[in-house]
Parts: sequence; C-alpha cells; structure tokens
Amino acid sequence: MSDDNNQKIPDFDLIIFGGDGDLAFRKIFPALYHRLNEGQIDEKSRILAIARTEYPGDEFGKTLKGHILQHVPDANKADVAKFVKMVSYIPEDATNPKRDERLKTWFDDTSREVRAFYLATPAAIFGNICKYLNDEGYITPSARVVLEKPLGRDLESSENVNTEVAKYFPEEQIYRIDHYLGKETVQNLMVLRFANNIFERAWNAQDVDNIQITVAESIGVGSRGGYYDNYGALRDMVQNHLLQLLCLIAMEPPVTLEADLVRDEKLKVLKALRPYTTETIKTHTVRGQFTRGNTGDGPVKSYLEEIEKFDSSTETFVALKTYVDNWRWGGVPFYLRTGKRMPHRYSEIVINFKPVPHNLFPERKKMVNNKLTIRLQPEERIELTQMVKIPGPGGYRYKPFSLELDYADHFTQRFPDAYERLLMDVVRGNQTLFMRRDEVRASWVWIESILKNWSATKQPNILYEAGTWGPGHRIMNSEHEWIRSRHVAKVQENEAKKNG
Repeated sequence: MSDDNNQKIPDFDLIIFGGDGDLAFRKIFPALYHRLNEGQIDEKSRILAIARTEYPGDEFGKTLKGHILQHVPDANKADVAKFVKMVSYIPEDATNPKRDERLKTWFDDTSREVRAFYLATPAAIFGNICKYLNDEGYITPSARVVLEKPLGRDLESSENVNTEVAKYFPEEQIYRIDHYLGKETVQNLMVLRFANNIFERAWNAQDVDNIQITVAESIGVGSRGGYYDNYGALRDMVQNHLLQLLCLIAMEPPVTLEADLVRDEKLKVLKALRPYTTETIKTHTVRGQFTRGNTGDGPVKSYLEEIEKFDSSTETFVALKTYVDNWRWGGVPFYLRTGKRMPHRYSEIVINFKPVPHNLFPERKKMVNNKLTIRLQPEERIELTQMVKIPGPGGYRYKPFSLELDYADHFTQRFPDAYERLLMDVVRGNQTLFMRRDEVRASWVWIESILKNWSATKQPNILYEAGTWGPGHRIMNSEHEWIRSRHVAKVQENEAKKNG
C-alpha cells in the first residue's frame, strides 16, 4: 500500500506541535531518525519542534539525543548527531502566541514544496493551532496537517474538532492518523486477501463461521490515568484501532489502491455495522474493570488505585459481538475484545471457517475447523490450521496442524515502525492509511449505539482480577462462543510444561 521503504523522498519541512511530549520523543523522532539512518531522507529536510517549555541553550538538542539513544538502542551515533542538527526548537503557545520572530524567520527561510504540520497535542486545541497557522500565513496550498487521536470523545465533540480544522485545511490536506494502520502485518491483510485466490474465494458468509479480533494489553493506565478515565476502553481502542481492523477484514475489493477508493469500501463496512438495542446490549456486550491482581511482575494495583479515585464507571475491558449486515457477511458474528491488565500482550485476528459438512472417516473424532490466525504483535506471523493424517499404519487418524509463516524467520530485515511508514506517506501525499472524516463520523455513530444503551440499561462493569483474561472470558449464545486465542492456549501449555 506504500512504496518501498527506502525509496528517497523529496526534502520537506515538518513542524511538530507538542514537540517535547511523550509521543514526539518516543515515536515521532525515533521514526524520523530511522528514515534518515536508512537513507530515505537526508539532512536537507528540516524539522521544527514547537512546545511551551523554555530550553536554555542547546538543552533541547541534548534531551532529544538522549531520547533517541533510549528508544533506539543500536542507534548510529554519527547519524544521531546528524539528525539532532536537523531539528530546531522554538517555544511557542499556539493558544496564546507571542509571535516569536524566530518562528517567522524559520518559515520564511525555505522554498520546499512539502510542509507538514503534526499536531501531537490534545484535540481541544487543534482549532486554535490551525487558526494560528492561518493567521500567520504559514499554511501553503500543498501543506498537510496530521491529527492525532482521539478526535473527541463522542460524535458531537468529534464533529466539532473536525469542523474547526476544516475551516483552514481542505479534506485532501488532513491526515487523521491511526498507528495500527501502519503496522506491517495490518497492511499485509490487503495482500493476504486480494493476492491469494484461495482466501478471497472463501472470505464470506458461506465459508466463515466467525471472526475474532483481540487486542490485549498487559499494562495498566500508568501516567494516562486522567485521560483514560475520561475515555475508557471503548473510546480509546474500539472506536479506532479495532474498527479499522474490522474494516480491512470485511471490506470489498477496491478497484485500485487509490486512497479514496479504499476508504469508500471501509465506509461501507462501518455503515453496515448492526447498531445495538436495549436488548442486544445486554446479550452481546461485556464491560469490565480490573481489580487488584498478580501479573508476571508481581502484585498490581486496581484501576481505582491507579487513577487515585474511590469510584469510577470507566471500563478497562470490552467484549462485543456484532454483525456486518451486507451480502458478503450476513449472519457471521464478529467478536471484538480488548482489555488492560491481561496476562500477556498480543494483538491478533482469527478467521474461523465453517466445519466440513460430513465426517467420512471411521474414527469419528471431532474435527477442528480450519482457522487463519494473523498475529499483529508481538512475534508477527500468519498461521493456517488444518487437519492432517497422523503418520502410521493405524488407519485414518488425524489431528490439527498449523502451517506457519513467521515474519521474523522469513524476513530478516528490520521491520519499520508504523510511524515511519505513516510519516513518509504524509510527505508523499498518500492518504490511503489515514481516516477520512466520514469514516470517523460513521464509527462514532455506531459507538454511540453502545454508549447510549449502556447508559439506558445501566449496564455495570464486571470486575476482573488483574492478570486474568477478563470477566467470564466469553460471550455465548446457542451457536457460538468466544473462542480464546491459540496464542493464549500455547502460552498456558508452555507454562504448564515449565511447572512440571
């Protein structure tokens, strides 16, 4: 979906608001360093960090160098020094600007066509920043603006943020970033589906029994307690990451990979998602909150202790059963699950195929359905589970066996971080991996059917111990159940072996 990682791109100017924040130091700057180190960009490009903090002398450069060395342990020191020289820092508050002359000089001193503004700040001030850029004349006809999530916490606030930005940037210049879409294995979904006839022919309600998407986190909320308690797992993870994965799995083939054609197909999926009612909200959703427990690192606090509150209705776990009501997927349940303080961190998609219509083998032993497992993180791999005969003269004895494509074993080069690919796509002007405004709107419409019905039915959080797989582990009806990940089963099997 994007060009070769090391194809040289034109020189550019990148301006990062929130340039001394955690996201900038942990993700954005290391991503840009890697692109310099691998020859895709050179020192002629300019990077400007803008934030409120005053750094005396070359203190920002020293701080930046320290973060690069921290987050890129094998960094080339000569390239780090070269990269640090590419970065300028100017203190400025876009909500209360001082009109620093150094900033005007920096912008005047360039003839580059590509100018990208990265807003790594709270969405509440996106409008202020864009107005400031417009008033100062810094927005050029080919400028781009990158918006970090979350874009609001409901449909109304999301629309307000997008409307404010749209006053100054047309839609074709707005890049709403979701780093999940930049992951190598997520992009491979497109190739897996549309370059392999064996899968695409069976990618439908006639052959698929159910689809499961799991994003499990072993961490708690940490320093994000104030933010997280205002959002929760549904808004923080499902509204963007999980729904984007669902779209890539369920979408129809676009005519080409042109950005709007891909996003048109994703929008159709979002509009086909079955909204929840006061009845289905009780049977098809689970929300939970972790209590004290024990992980591999020892005892951990409860969610309330982490956020230092006596009470909170914010969910840290969500499990959903939903349907995409269209011709391809009619009747196929999609299971979405995400939670914090799980025993292990992993993200994966499981396509469970329907069983064979008749078991003709004498053993009559239960057959395991074919299953395609796409591991996104960690240990990126693709597994196809099939039934095979057990060698020997004892008749047709069989068992499930997985064919595995382990990315680390087959592709030995370093996998670029998602931000590397996405930042380069911003510079190229390729919006394929970025969300369009109508996509964001459609996702919030569906999410609000959950939020409003949770509120209407007063659905409580089910408490679960930190270090477990959440409340109840499953959503069930007469036909389907939440099938736990093969990854989980393998981890438990290995732990059992270790314990004798």
